[in-house]
Amino acid sequence: MRPGRRVAFDYGDVRIGVAICDQDGILATPLATLAANDKKLFDLIAQIFMEYEPITIYLGKPLHLSGAIGAATHKVENFGAQLESRFKIPIVYIDERLTSVSAARALREAGRNAKNAKNLIDGVAAVAILEQGLNLEKNRDKQ
Repeated sequence: MRPGRRVAFDYGDVRIGVAICDQDGILATPLATLAANDKKLFDLIAQIFMEYEPITIYLGKPLHLSGAIGAATHKVENFGAQLESRFKIPIVYIDERLTSVSAARALREAGRNAKNAKNLIDGVAAVAILEQGLNLEKNRDKQ
């Protein structure tokens, strides 16, 4: 796996969870939760990119459990197109079915009340997206 940081976004209508990994792609951690309707959203993302210099963006792609695309998928693809045109960093879409559900479960198991930790859920969901992306990358390199 090529060295360099990767960033992941869990895009939602209200909040966007952001996660980052280390240079070696070993440890993924939540970084921030951004307001999706913030007028300075792309300025905030630019600051993150300037600080961490990611080589890949993993973007959670919401699909229905059947695998079909829906309105949320189109919103994420629009966000991805904006990221790609502004920052010229490769984007890899990751099937994010159940990431928020698994994030809420992990928080409950850690003794946290998921209803009161929505920002935390978005960050943990972004970590799950990032980990999936890193695993795909590592498995591709093994082939």
